[in-house]
Amino acid sequence: MMKIAIVSGKDEGPTKLNAFDNALSDAGIGDVNLIKVSSMLGANAEIVDLPTLKPGAMVNCVLSEVTSDIPGERITAVIAAAIGENLGCVVETTGRGKNPDDLIAEAKFMVEYMMDKRNVEIKDMIVESSSMTVEKIGSVISSVVYINDDIVEK
Repeated sequence: MMKIAIVSGKDEGPTKLNAFDNALSDAGIGDVNLIKVSSMLGANAEIVDLPTLKPGAMVNCVLSEVTSDIPGERITAVIAAAIGENLGCVVETTGRGKNPDDLIAEAKFMVEYMMDKRNVEIKDMIVESSSMTVEKIGSVISSVVYINDDIVEK
């Protein structure tokens, strides 16, 4: 059975890259190599807590991220996962200066549409978001992380 963890993080840093790296670390995925994949889940995917990952592991994920260097700007990253009996879908969206609730509603709509288009009933849905107001340089991330034995620290 496919296992996924859903995480989010946010932080500031002295540069955009450092802010992004700090947000990844805040989410618990800062010490691995992230491989962005598209948005499909296997049948009856199981949502689990993020285990301790091996440093340097190659980790598949769907990643939603936004970084800004505009003080006072509200930034939001949202991820939504819908799980069905036959398959599941994941969507991501981001916003700058947008209401986080509107972005969450947008993500829910998109993932429900993807499942409906495939004629798959949603058994479980989880939405994760991360939002902050930038002080100097800030970054927010939300991610679905695909878990397998090869990447988990024993």
